[in-house]
Amino acid sequence: MNSLNNFFISHKKPISLVLFIILLGGGFAYSRLQTSLFPEITFPKIKIIADAGLQPVNKMMVTVTKPLENAVKQVPDLQYVRSTTSRGSCEISAYMNWDADIDLSQQRIESRIAQIKNQLPPEANVTVEKMNPSILPVSGYTLESHDLSPIELKQLATYTVKPFLSQVDGVSEIRVIGGKTKEYWLVLNRQKMSALGLTSDMITNTLAQTAFIKSNGYLSDFKMLYLTVTDASVNTSEQLQNLVVSNNRKRIIQLKDVAEIQINPGIEYTKINANGHEGVLIAVIKQPNSNLIDLSAAMTAKVAELQKVLPKGVSIKPYYVQADFVNESVKSVSDSLWIGLALAIIVAIIFLRSIKASATILLTIPVTLGLTLIILYAIGYTLNIMTLGAIAAAIGLIIDDAIVVVEQIHRTHEEHPEEPTITLLQRAINYLLPAMVGSSISTIVIFIPFLLMTGVAGAYFKVMTDTMIITLVSSFFVTWIGLPVIYLLLTKNSEVNAVGKKEEAHEVKRQRWVSFFILRPFMSIVLILALVAVIVIIPGRLETGFLPDMDEGSIVLDYTSPPGTSLEETDRMLREIEKVIIKEPDVAAYSRRTGTQMGFFITEPNTGDYLIQLKRGHSKTSEEVISDLRAHIEATQPALRVDFGQVIGDMLGDLMTSTQPIEIKVFGDDQAKLQVLSKQVAAIVTDVKGTADVFDGIVIAGPSVDVVPDYTKLAQYNITPASLQTQVQSALEGNVIGNLFEREQQSPIRMVYPGNRMQDVAGIKHLSLFLPDGRLIPITQLASINLHAGEAEVERENLQAMGVISARLENSDLGSVIPAIQKGIAEKVKLPPGYHVEYGGAYAEQQQSFKELLMILVTASLLVFGVILFLFKQFRIALLILVVAVLGIGGSLLALFLTHTPLNVGSYTGLIMIVGIIGENAIFTFWQFRESAKASSVDDAIVYSISTRLRPKLMTALGAIIALMPLALGIGAGAQLHQPLAIAVIGGFLAALPLLLIVLPSMIRVLYKNHSFENATTSVK
Repeated sequence: MNSLNNFFISHKKPISLVLFIILLGGGFAYSRLQTSLFPEITFPKIKIIADAGLQPVNKMMVTVTKPLENAVKQVPDLQYVRSTTSRGSCEISAYMNWDADIDLSQQRIESRIAQIKNQLPPEANVTVEKMNPSILPVSGYTLESHDLSPIELKQLATYTVKPFLSQVDGVSEIRVIGGKTKEYWLVLNRQKMSALGLTSDMITNTLAQTAFIKSNGYLSDFKMLYLTVTDASVNTSEQLQNLVVSNNRKRIIQLKDVAEIQINPGIEYTKINANGHEGVLIAVIKQPNSNLIDLSAAMTAKVAELQKVLPKGVSIKPYYVQADFVNESVKSVSDSLWIGLALAIIVAIIFLRSIKASATILLTIPVTLGLTLIILYAIGYTLNIMTLGAIAAAIGLIIDDAIVVVEQIHRTHEEHPEEPTITLLQRAINYLLPAMVGSSISTIVIFIPFLLMTGVAGAYFKVMTDTMIITLVSSFFVTWIGLPVIYLLLTKNSEVNAVGKKEEAHEVKRQRWVSFFILRPFMSIVLILALVAVIVIIPGRLETGFLPDMDEGSIVLDYTSPPGTSLEETDRMLREIEKVIIKEPDVAAYSRRTGTQMGFFITEPNTGDYLIQLKRGHSKTSEEVISDLRAHIEATQPALRVDFGQVIGDMLGDLMTSTQPIEIKVFGDDQAKLQVLSKQVAAIVTDVKGTADVFDGIVIAGPSVDVVPDYTKLAQYNITPASLQTQVQSALEGNVIGNLFEREQQSPIRMVYPGNRMQDVAGIKHLSLFLPDGRLIPITQLASINLHAGEAEVERENLQAMGVISARLENSDLGSVIPAIQKGIAEKVKLPPGYHVEYGGAYAEQQQSFKELLMILVTASLLVFGVILFLFKQFRIALLILVVAVLGIGGSLLALFLTHTPLNVGSYTGLIMIVGIIGENAIFTFWQFRESAKASSVDDAIVYSISTRLRPKLMTALGAIIALMPLALGIGAGAQLHQPLAIAVIGGFLAALPLLLIVLPSMIRVLYKNHSFENATTSVK
């Protein structure tokens, strides 16, 4: 006692200084902590995209995909590999173990690919990227003008806007999407060339032997060293026109004699549209460790500065700013935290009726939060939805710690008003310390098993549980050491508190209803059986999901027009869609990409996406807007396949396995059979209520025209197949044969034949090609022209072919939709031998997470049991408290069921938390009972302990419920992520009150009615 007394008196000033420093440090850490939507996590996915011209799918598979798959398969820490092979390109995703070093894995993959580079086609271009949130844009702007041409607009974006915005700290890349590239076209006059005996190869060779700058070596003269350079670069269109193509000593033929020089936009199979106008999109990519909020604020200021220097009539406007949603999310979670805290303090004031006691709690909590923020800053965490949500969810437990200690001090003062505060303080702390240690450990240990969780849920919720552990440990130390000092500081004269005063002692009022219940244990048994029934029956009736949904206020609309649809026809359909989008009153802005997408994908010209931004405070939810748009688009443009999602949800899907929650994989070895089975499965999925955007996974590349050389005829006319291909390409999209340098810009020089943009399928058959002597010959004499329907893309996983059927949910949940799909497939689809079905997407992640969470629940319960056993050294009470704690899960499940909240990773985490929370409260009750039973009968001790603990139990329960209520209501952006957890914990708290006040004392009496506590500290039973 004296040592404790001496400690608080002798260290009051140093501890006060430390508490003040913690407050200042917490404020400093808060100002320096980076803000982001989610924790900075690099996903264990590496994507390889190979481009090999326009090879057919079957040749692409043999020459590119399979060699790359085999190379990737040899990399250590690989879980599985998945590929999509299209015409001329393939996309391979390597999924690594979560504990793998992703940078090292990327280097290993690149090394393996380098080893087989010689086995790939010479024209194959391979790109390797590790997938993390930083590869996707965090904000986007539209550059629009009614006066500038697409070429001028792209040049402005590339040479003015991009360098200007790249100056902002934290920017990794400024991507320019859209516009047109300036090109110089050499439109050949084939009749003149034929008459002069020229061929296209001669022009190509002329450019190849020009347009260069090379060193000739150094020249020394008059003590100076000169570099000699031959500058044969082409810098103007006049120089290009005057190039000499042929000189036969009779006549000099210049390029302008046989070709017309034109400035044209490059041929691109992409189209960009923003708010109904063609324009250029500016996408901002941030550095992985930069602060999103600071970057966004700096970018907004820089864009405003840029607008002043842009030409008249050019505007730059934002169409997507992720920081807006992050700010709203962080603010709403922060508001929920502070509102809940304020309401909980009001509860403390009402129950304790003491300004000093309430002020002690009010001052203790900021110190706890300050220490938590300091530790988060020290270990490199950011302020994001997960860390803030963890602190908000832990507020109830922080208040619980403070209330227990303050209530004990306050009640001791009520019982002994004549004693000074120093004595009261040391008595209360001495009495509670062992129970405080045990209860705090029992709450903290429930989060340790979350280390076992894997996958995307494990990555994000590990950050959340780590933050909770940090918060609870901080709460324990601040409550144990700091709170008594704060109480002393608020006491005017702690040494002579009662001198000159005569206060009446307030003994604990014995609650008669406790005797009523403990003498009728059958009532407790009925309550136990009711909760057991809830735990057994309710889970099967709950909706289930994976990660909690969020209403982001931004929508991604992916679309695909029928295979082979021209860019112009796809654009026409999309303009009809845009009329529907504009009519939606909640839409603020939109941008559209055709032939390209926001992520890192292979994209066909008939494919693209919209990013639709809703107005702030939109009246409908994002899902309601999606449902409306889906219904209108499917009714007006049935040929268009659409797929809706939200930006961040799609981003997580892109970083992992699938953007769709429902993914059914049919494995087999025959592509034709797989397509038939995929269509059957897609029809079943479509018929299941609650599905939308069903896709059978069959992606057909557009039709092709094959030019098959006749090698005998080619040899007869001395033409190589390469020359044939070059001339055919010149007649269509043209050949880039050099570059023209002007004003620090480089523009391609493209050689084309007249009418190349108006060429059609029939026109190819009437094409004339050059012979080596300049004569023209019909292509039909050199090759056959064949028309082929499009080929389907090939999907593979772990080197095995598969069909992938995907769908989204609409007004339903995974738990009801997937069983219906499984039943339909089992009844209606007959799989040939060697074929099987697997379920991926969010469902696979959910099943994996639920298995791990069940294991975590069991492990956490055993850890709580172990802590209680070490504290009380008795199996019977450890088992009783464990049973009571686990029964609290029934209240959580009932709350989820009544509020129609899905059982997902968030709500499951709440179920696990409630075990530790009830265990913590039960420890204090039994501690009070055991100490009281040493001097009274068991029945009296039970009544006294429950009567004593009634006020703190009601205070902690009500305080925690009120503190979590703002989160449970899901008000504000991002709050929906923690809503299931808050509802589960509130339901558990409501069940905890009858369990702790009725069931626990009744069962204690049953177990201990004949027990003697004289030697309780040494008894082990």
